[in-house]
Amino acid sequence: MRAMISEKVGGPESLVLKELPSAPVGKGQVRVAVHAAGVNFPDTLIIADKYQFKPPRPFAPGHEVGGVVAEVGEGVQGYKQGDRVIGMIGHGGYADEAVVDQNNLLPMPDNMSFEEGAAFTMTYGTSYYALKQRGDLKPGETLLVLGAAGGVGLTAVELGAVMGAKVIAAVGSDEKMEICRKHGATMFVNYAKDKLRDKVKELTGGNGADVIYDPVGGDAFDESVRCIAWYGRLLVIGFASGRIPSLPANLALLKSCDVRGVFYGAWRGREPAEARKNFDEMFAWFRQGKLKPHISMRFPLEKAPEAMNALLSRQATGKVVITTR
Repeated sequence: MRAMISEKVGGPESLVLKELPSAPVGKGQVRVAVHAAGVNFPDTLIIADKYQFKPPRPFAPGHEVGGVVAEVGEGVQGYKQGDRVIGMIGHGGYADEAVVDQNNLLPMPDNMSFEEGAAFTMTYGTSYYALKQRGDLKPGETLLVLGAAGGVGLTAVELGAVMGAKVIAAVGSDEKMEICRKHGATMFVNYAKDKLRDKVKELTGGNGADVIYDPVGGDAFDESVRCIAWYGRLLVIGFASGRIPSLPANLALLKSCDVRGVFYGAWRGREPAEARKNFDEMFAWFRQGKLKPHISMRFPLEKAPEAMNALLSRQATGKVVITTR
């Protein structure tokens, strides 16, 4: 099997393409012939030893794959050779095959491509958990999405609209505004032209946003907590800006608002049945044409470092995908 391997701590350029022996398939596991792998921000953190989990080296990054079951281990039920599946793995996706625990598999909808499957679980899973379980987003509420044209941001825009919210997309260019408009946003903040807190207050008649989805952190967090509505919920998704912000406690007091952490991976491990229910609901929306992953860039496996850099430099909108076949 071919895989992009992290042998030392570093950035995308530290990855090396290697030919490796296939890993054995254990009890309760399947071998997936990988057709596509999603590229996510945590992939860039895990190879730099900055992620919550640090797998022993050597390892391949890659949290999610789309492919076909090639081999079934002892005790596996519900999957057979030839099934089209999505694999959710902590690492190992940047390869042309992966061994996946049965509990980390999802059956791929018939009308979903391998690339769409590889672009689905991490971003949509994170965003739906954030908006549904953590944000308690209700129809008619105003949702502000920071970094709205990025991987997780665009799924939050799309899901928020499907859930009946009025969506404000905060982006850095007019081009990204149009992408968000196509995915359900009806109001916009352009970081390059607008002051976030002032524009959000203007768009909401002074009320502020009921739910704020923040994968950016840094200055955007500082601004957004100043334009949150009474009883608002600020969802902490990540810190793509590079700075982990601090919250002045008096601001939470003045708005009776909540700041809520969103650790999707840990929640999925703790409550797998609820996580699967979320995917069942989202797959139904996908089949109905209400959700459609936006894949802006595709790279072959050997160009995985370029794929990661496209994400880090914010050249990409929506998802970046690595293809292996």
